[in-house]
Amino acid sequence: MTAMDIGVVLQCDPPAMEVVEWARKAEELGYSHVWTFDSHVLWQEPFVIYSKILSDTERVIVGPMVTNPGTRDWTVIAAQFATLNEMYGNRTICGIGRGDSALRVLGLPPNTLGELRESIGVVKGLASGEKVTVRGQELQFAWAPDSRLDVWVAAYGPKALALTGEVGDGYILQLADPDIAAWMIAAVRRAAARAGRDPDAIKFCVAAPAYVGDDLAHQRDQTRWFGGMVGNHVADIVARYGADGAVPQVLTDYIKDRQGYDYAEHGRAGNSHTAFVPDEVVDRFCILGPVGNHLERLERLRALGVDQFAVYLQHDGKEATLRAYGEKIIPVVR
Repeated sequence: MTAMDIGVVLQCDPPAMEVVEWARKAEELGYSHVWTFDSHVLWQEPFVIYSKILSDTERVIVGPMVTNPGTRDWTVIAAQFATLNEMYGNRTICGIGRGDSALRVLGLPPNTLGELRESIGVVKGLASGEKVTVRGQELQFAWAPDSRLDVWVAAYGPKALALTGEVGDGYILQLADPDIAAWMIAAVRRAAARAGRDPDAIKFCVAAPAYVGDDLAHQRDQTRWFGGMVGNHVADIVARYGADGAVPQVLTDYIKDRQGYDYAEHGRAGNSHTAFVPDEVVDRFCILGPVGNHLERLERLRALGVDQFAVYLQHDGKEATLRAYGEKIIPVVR
């Protein structure tokens, strides 16, 4: 197996210092990236926590999975990254999408793809020392000439995948099914080629819950929430494009019995609004079971060109899974 980075995705649940401690453990165990949710009503404000994580670590790359263009002014997002880079070296990364829970709990819809595209140019440009034009004003952070920022785009739908190939430094796919990953990655690469970009220059990150252990029934119950989270995005795609052909059929089939969603339980094990997610989808979207299952799935993803697998660590086996990846999986894949 050629090299693959392993990251971890944390929620910003209080106490915030516990999130920092998880990040420190992850670095000690060899993880490359520490990502967090960014939904400031449901959880604590991540950029405050990033500063402490970066202060208490030396190597990990830190950023949101994912932020959005709607909850903060784009120049503020860029300034946050540029400030962290000035303080701690260029150790930040920006995962960004149209927005889900962070906006919907405020009664706002996700941003348009046009807004997402424009925001990526502004955030990346300003946080990389460049001049950008915002609302007719030419802006530049004179105080951050050495800051550099990569922007990785989270996407499922065909137009969002095309946007990713056209402007993203990386692509984030929030599910670990190799067949769906192959479809999505191919779409991003085609868009990059059409835009005159090198498709191989785009980084690919697959992010999903991983749970190391032998009790599959328990692991499925603990990670079923993820199918509900993905279902929110798929429901938007189906509403826009219909259920035929816009995305792989396994995505559109399983949400047919979806009965709404309560963001108060978003991203949490035991979410009562995810009973519609069948075991088959849990097994396809997540990586469960003993270490061998994880290594086999990661090898299949690596063969597709996936550069990083990011472990969503939202279940009751956090400590054991974090350590199992650090001791038995990272040494193999890296």
